[in-house]
Amino acid sequence: MVNYREILRLSSLNHNQTQIAKAIHSSRNTIREVEKLAKEKGISWPLDEEFTNQRLYALLYPERLEKANVFMEPDCAYIHKELAQKGVNLTLLHTEYKAKCACAGRVPYQYSQFCDIYRSWAQKSKATMRIHHKPGDAMEVDWAGGTLPITDPVTGETTPAYLFVAVLPCSCYAYAELCGDMQSENWLLCHVRAYEYFDGVPRLLIPDNLKTGVTKNTRFDTIINRSYTELADHYGTAIVPTRVKAPKDKSHAEGTVS
Repeated sequence: MVNYREILRLSSLNHNQTQIAKAIHSSRNTIREVEKLAKEKGISWPLDEEFTNQRLYALLYPERLEKANVFMEPDCAYIHKELAQKGVNLTLLHTEYKAKCACAGRVPYQYSQFCDIYRSWAQKSKATMRIHHKPGDAMEVDWAGGTLPITDPVTGETTPAYLFVAVLPCSCYAYAELCGDMQSENWLLCHVRAYEYFDGVPRLLIPDNLKTGVTKNTRFDTIINRSYTELADHYGTAIVPTRVKAPKDKSHAEGTVS
């Protein structure tokens, strides 16, 4: 928002429009318009603290404020809650929003503005955007958590084991397998046995950026381990690694094993 208080203060000190524009990073046209409107409405410096920039805006531009109040603001918290329901999307919620506006005699925002308002709210409030998964479309894979101690009942010797997890995001159907190490051979064999367990192959594989699967993953270049690439080619699936340090990209695999 334009700093109307500062414009009036600097104007009272006889600063010219160019100096004021540079000081508050606004255009000279804006400074000229504010000074003209303030003079017409009898508003001058000094002003009490209660005259905030928001209140000055309402006094200087009442017609703009009235026009802005014609639009009904979307209930972003309600939208976010409804998006968690099966079959609900922003298109349906915008249709519902327009019906509410019609009943209240208010003007609705267009669909693109409606979506922008919700996404801006979600970003500021740190709300998680809902992701709708298709059945069997993807499989999230990872080595879950730390090691698990396995004790030999005969010798009593304890060795560490590593837990492989594969999850179908739509159904949260999971496959888990313990391995003696996290080497490439076990990594690939676990995928094969997961496919056998699910009785099918998904279109996408979503692994973490572990060395047995991904050699390099940057903003400009992604290099998949050769053996892992051959596995994907054999089964006709695509490997889409998560972003670096973004565990939410495979949240189902992360949360399956507690």
